[in-house]
Amino acid sequence: MNYAIIAAGEGSRLAQEGVKKPKPLVELNGQPMIGRLVSIFSRLNAESISIIVNNEMTEVREYIEELAKQYPINIVVKSTPSSMHSFYELSKVMKPGKFCLTTVDTIFKERDFERYIKAFEADEKYDGMMAVTPYIEDEKPLYVDTDVDLNILAFRDSKWDEAKYVSGGIYALNEKAVDILADCIEQGVSRMRNFQRALVASGLRLYAYPIDKIIDVDHAEDIATAESFINE
Repeated sequence: MNYAIIAAGEGSRLAQEGVKKPKPLVELNGQPMIGRLVSIFSRLNAESISIIVNNEMTEVREYIEELAKQYPINIVVKSTPSSMHSFYELSKVMKPGKFCLTTVDTIFKERDFERYIKAFEADEKYDGMMAVTPYIEDEKPLYVDTDVDLNILAFRDSKWDEAKYVSGGIYALNEKAVDILADCIEQGVSRMRNFQRALVASGLRLYAYPIDKIIDVDHAEDIATAESFINE
């Protein structure tokens, strides 16, 4: 399995709230978030780990360069206008085959993630398995509409009465998604949620894989919440 991490955001909200370290280097239980992801991916037999950081993240780039001495890491250094554009830059260096993409501040329990990855590796039916969660703490959640078999029908900005899940920000996909991503870039589409809608519109078979709880570290108070969650 190949993995990719978007770590190119500025983490401006954390900085405004007094967190001095760049977001990828914010520690959870003594380990930088980016290092935690790389360690988890490595334990799940990562063939490659592609990571993008922005041009200003010298400290983060140097940390990842040290990690690259022991892990199969590709580093992309480029500032982009959105996470979808960061994904596009990563797609240029990623190895062919199935892959899993996540942002650096997406926090999950390793055992949940392992089950998710193994399910996708074994699957021969779907073009993608999108991690979804009933736990809603995002300020602007993306709701996931499914049928009774958890086939994804749509991604919606607004909640409705029967809504059960929101996007967890973890995307396991095959190579078909990369072609659709290139089309989105060419058409001027922005934002990952619109890319996900393009996947559905293109007819890809997507499965909503439920994970009980996934946390984003967007604010200073989220750090302690994430540490407590990991230690549960």
